[in-house]
Amino acid sequence: MKRRHFVAVLAGLFAARGASAAAQGSSEAIRRIELSKDEWRKRLTPQQFAVLREEATERAGTSPLLAEHRKGTFVCAGCDLPLFDSGTKFESGTGWPSFYDYLPGHLQTKSDFKLIFPRTEYHCARCGGHQGHVFDDGPPPTGKRYCNNGVALKFVPA
Repeated sequence: MKRRHFVAVLAGLFAARGASAAAQGSSEAIRRIELSKDEWRKRLTPQQFAVLREEATERAGTSPLLAEHRKGTFVCAGCDLPLFDSGTKFESGTGWPSFYDYLPGHLQTKSDFKLIFPRTEYHCARCGGHQGHVFDDGPPPTGKRYCNNGVALKFVPA
């Protein structure tokens, strides 16, 4: 087998695996929203813009969503895509709203090296807005803690 053919076969396998994983994560296709910086500035508050578009972090303990315990859905403050069901919210003691699971296919992740050690950052799958970081110290059944900036979310009661 020639090298070029081997590389093409591998690329096809990885593409198929990625498509399969994406299909398993969500039964719906999420249509991306692309806006200019000026359009985002008009749509968002200055604090929302800093977090969602510039990957800032709000000060711990400042979000009114920490005290939100009603049934409903937490949606992206940038585009209203549902991200978390209220049943997955838990008190982490960190000062940020925390969830142990998200709505399938509605988040995307990437590595963040802003602190010396790598962390997994997650974003809204529709608008790409920065939400927070995920850690492996959450409760069962997932063991994950999606530590979210409250300003990046809105709560929609059931």
